Amino acid sequence: MNGAELALRTAVLNGIDICFANAGTTEIPLVAALDREPGIKAVLGLFEGVCTGAADGYGRVLDRPAMALLHLGPGFANGIACLHNARRAKAPVVNVIGEHASWHRDADPPLNMDIAAMAGTVSGWRRTCRSPRSLSRDMAAVIAASTRGQIASLIIPNDHQWADCGGIPVATAAPSFERVDSEAVKKAAKALQNGRRGAMILGGRALRRKGLMTAAHIRSATGCDLLANSFPGYMDRGSPLPAVTRIPYFPEPAMELMARYDVVILAGAEDPVTFFGYEGIPSHVIPVGVLKIAIHSPGQDVNAVLENLADVVGRARESRAGGAGAAVPKRPSIPAGSLTPETISTVIAALQPEEGIVVDEGLTTSFPYYPLSHGCGPHGFMTIAGGAIGYGMPCAVGAALAAPARPIVNIQADGSAMYTVQALWTMARESLNITTLLCNNGGYRIIAMELERAGLTDLTDAGRRLVDIDGPAIDWVRLSEGLGVPAVRVEDARALAREMKRAMEEPGPHLIEMMVKE
Repeated sequence: MNGAELALRTAVLNGIDICFANAGTTEIPLVAALDREPGIKAVLGLFEGVCTGAADGYGRVLDRPAMALLHLGPGFANGIACLHNARRAKAPVVNVIGEHASWHRDADPPLNMDIAAMAGTVSGWRRTCRSPRSLSRDMAAVIAASTRGQIASLIIPNDHQWADCGGIPVATAAPSFERVDSEAVKKAAKALQNGRRGAMILGGRALRRKGLMTAAHIRSATGCDLLANSFPGYMDRGSPLPAVTRIPYFPEPAMELMARYDVVILAGAEDPVTFFGYEGIPSHVIPVGVLKIAIHSPGQDVNAVLENLADVVGRARESRAGGAGAAVPKRPSIPAGSLTPETISTVIAALQPEEGIVVDEGLTTSFPYYPLSHGCGPHGFMTIAGGAIGYGMPCAVGAALAAPARPIVNIQADGSAMYTVQALWTMARESLNITTLLCNNGGYRIIAMELERAGLTDLTDAGRRLVDIDGPAIDWVRLSEGLGVPAVRVEDARALAREMKRAMEEPGPHLIEMMVKE
């Protein structure tokens, strides 16, 4: 047994069952080992960003890691934008990065890079394998580290992958969490119970079913509102779960919302800040003077923290998901008319499948979707947690492979889609049940909105050419079909509803190009 075979046996024993790969010469032993390891499904991505984005989506859905196999520093660099999103989403991802042979690296070959330094920008845990004898222990450790809800990266030199590792035992490692800070919990309970206006901002695992039901108990006992940051990584939604208000993207409405409260509890979420720095607007959207209490640290299990808080404040006999803004099983009606952000979002909310997963990278087009879908049945919801565009289609690939029985709807902006368009090919190759709703507004509309905020409304053609992408127009139907995914173009809400129904009834991937009027 060589090092690559030992690494994969260790991966299987520690819960890895899928590998998203774009391998090169330094990973040849691992490619050969994958050919002989039935416990891991190997999925090819034609760009490393597809691999890392898919691993992100897989981890978000199942709350356990997939593996991304990447080629040296440049391969890792190609995937780092989607890893940035995965880090912000607190997704468990295991990166295995092939490195030059340990005896060759000092010669500074053309592909040589400081992989460890680059991996450190997105990884909560990283290590370079120093010996074939430590390879199994290192692999077990990287998987255990990732299961705490972070990216973990292991760099394996090529000669260690080839090395004879016969007789080396296969290692296992269990994840561990730090003890709940009972004093912080008691402080939060006291603040919520003293009659002041309170809110709890939930993040990470707190936005899954278990955490949300516990949060509903806390809300019933204290009257606090339940919030989430603007772009949560993964959220379970639908009755009987409580409705959670997302803090708005733009700073003014975000600050207006947070000004309602005297005390804000952070549970698995960061202190909310504006997406960018705007002159005259503070970075933090919670006003000065509001009491902020963080009850969860990265090393703790946020659900255990919430359980402790629920015990301290006293659980209501019946925790109601209802109340103002609650999720109830009522969908909007299908509208008529041209395709605008409002009509598109309404059609999606009216037709999205029960127990499906919505991957939202519609950006400006899908802003209205979230409140419109409060009354939908149970579903998962994912957003662009780190703001690095191009995550949607790869994340949908990972979600579809993580939950093959759950239909996936990807609301996808056109400019962002061009970053990782190769994901369509992987959807076709794997026959994934993904409906991509391509929002074609012919430009980077979010940049246009930011230009308007900055007062730059009189750009000449030179400036507009950096925002508009419709000259030449991208033909998404032909592009999608060229990558193996059937596609159709629609120009009104009724046509969108008809084609969305058809796409969800037929197996395999589909793309619907929506001609948006904003």
